[in-house]
Amino acid sequence: MSTAPAAPAGGGAGGGADTPDSKPSQMFKNCWSCRLLSGGGLILSGAYVFTAARRVMRQGGPTSMGTVAQITFAASLAAWGLVVIADPVGKAQRKT
Repeated sequence: MSTAPAAPAGGGAGGGADTPDSKPSQMFKNCWSCRLLSGGGLILSGAYVFTAARRVMRQGGPTSMGTVAQITFAASLAAWGLVVIADPVGKAQRKT
């Protein structure tokens, strides 16, 4: 029988202020090429979705709610990609 590793005391789903980040999360924050690759992929996927929505409108199709939803989704994908690249978490300084 194998045994599972014991959980550290005080650690749990809530996570305290003194709980360090997990190793994969910390590596992603420090890896510029990882953030650039994944953020660029999100931006390019947003461009692809936007192009597909524009193609329908360019062919003379009516602007339906589905097309509007596609354009909104494309904008959110591109914005998410920019956030992944910029990594604003933890960069703001608290005013005292």
